[in-house]
Amino acid sequence: MITTSNLMVRFSGKPLFEDVSVKFVPGNCYGLIGANGAGKSTFLKVLSGELEPTSGEINIPGNLRLAKLEQDQFKFDEMQVINTVLSGHPKLYEVHREREKLYAKPDFNEEDGVRAGELEMAYADLNGYEAESEVSILLSGLGVDQSLHTKRMGELESGDKVRVLLAQALFGKPDILLLDEPTNNLDVHTVAWLEDYISRLSALVIVVSHDRHFLNNVCTHIADIDYRKVRIYAGNYDFWIQASELMLRQSRDAQKKASDKAKDLKAFIQRFSSNASKAKQATARKKLLDELTLDDMPISTRKYPHIVFKPERPQGRMILSVDSVSKTIDGEQLLKDVSFTLQPDDRIAFVGLDGRATSALFDILAGVTEPDSGSIEWGQTMTKAYFPKDNEEFFNGVELNIIDWMRQFTEQKDEEFVRGFLGKMLFSGEDTLKPVNVLSGGERVRCMLSRMMQSGANALIFDDPTNHLDLESITALNNALAKVKDSVILFASHDRELVNTVANRIIEITPNGLIDQLMTFDQYLVSERVIERRKKLYGRDVSL
Repeated sequence: MITTSNLMVRFSGKPLFEDVSVKFVPGNCYGLIGANGAGKSTFLKVLSGELEPTSGEINIPGNLRLAKLEQDQFKFDEMQVINTVLSGHPKLYEVHREREKLYAKPDFNEEDGVRAGELEMAYADLNGYEAESEVSILLSGLGVDQSLHTKRMGELESGDKVRVLLAQALFGKPDILLLDEPTNNLDVHTVAWLEDYISRLSALVIVVSHDRHFLNNVCTHIADIDYRKVRIYAGNYDFWIQASELMLRQSRDAQKKASDKAKDLKAFIQRFSSNASKAKQATARKKLLDELTLDDMPISTRKYPHIVFKPERPQGRMILSVDSVSKTIDGEQLLKDVSFTLQPDDRIAFVGLDGRATSALFDILAGVTEPDSGSIEWGQTMTKAYFPKDNEEFFNGVELNIIDWMRQFTEQKDEEFVRGFLGKMLFSGEDTLKPVNVLSGGERVRCMLSRMMQSGANALIFDDPTNHLDLESITALNNALAKVKDSVILFASHDRELVNTVANRIIEITPNGLIDQLMTFDQYLVSERVIERRKKLYGRDVSL
């Protein structure tokens, strides 16, 4: 169990959160949510002891072992993968290392034998004899190939490092588990494995994630950081949305009733305060007015951008034809004889093991690059708007503020119009005068979405648009794409909820052809026909 009492953390003199008194109970999984900058990662660091709170107390019983997902990918570069995972249980790892050094001594003596006996007992008490087997199971479940288990961490790719660090946090079944964005770089099947693993833990789990599907599947509670407080709700993320919206409505209704009552009381007092026969009633109402509490509604840190895509012209019958397109980049063939046709109102999610192939195809469809061979033909009525995965060219080295940057993409150049539009995308006041070359990742994404919204295009192409967005912006984008009319959408995303609720067609790009199915993503993942075709095209059993 973790309990906090009057916890407060200040940065630059301003409180991120204050007077936080909450209890986290073993056996529950808490999804820690909040707007970007609300203090989610900071709260985890405070709970883990990595950061001292400004004031208040944290109580964690001393007999409980706490583990957290390490964020520094380079911290263990000189260690072997297996040892990196073992080090997630410091006490066991210390015994393991001393035991190995002792048995490696060339002059093993009687004293060493006594110490070896002590170590063996400690090793057994800590389940050390099952440790390497558990490490292997964890790494395999997280998709780390057996051939990598004995390599140095520094030899691994970034995605594999993240998986090893996740195995490190899970190893030894800790009593308290703190996970900050654990699904990053994981494929959908590994995420499903992790969901199942967490759901079977008896530990106390607190997780920060922008993956709504993951939060819905693992969380028993939501811990919401807002209004500089932490409030805990029972239920998963979808239930929290309903509960928080209901509470907000109730607060607004109560505030309105109080305000209306105050107006009535003031009107009565003003009308009858000088009337002798009504003076007693006026005095009583004045007392009621003095007792009436009219608190201002607290200001939430959670804000939803207003995202709407409206095409300027309808689609025609001919949308897009792609015929035998191939593309090689840096000597590696990413696309080979790719052919497909778009139908009106198609919403296609492109998936596959190699995201570079999807990005290469989107660049070709958007006219950024040309195919090595093959052809594409857009219908005459079609206009395109593109959200590339790499947007640096739109911002780096650009000496414009947000208003002037946005003016490049709007027909109306009037500053009042641009400011109003940017305000809906959460850029207001002095924010609109920030140079675009210093914007954060999330701010850049909102700028790129604003650019697309102004285009009036009826063919929308998105390459991983949810990267760097908070849950509120992801939800707003998801809702906007689900409501798009008279347009086609081609997109790739790691957000499973987005893919499953927007796409009506799935195209998987493999090294040897396409798998093209009219179905949702969830249906696609379990389709036996798709699984068998994937095996044939890859020449082996693979998972997305």
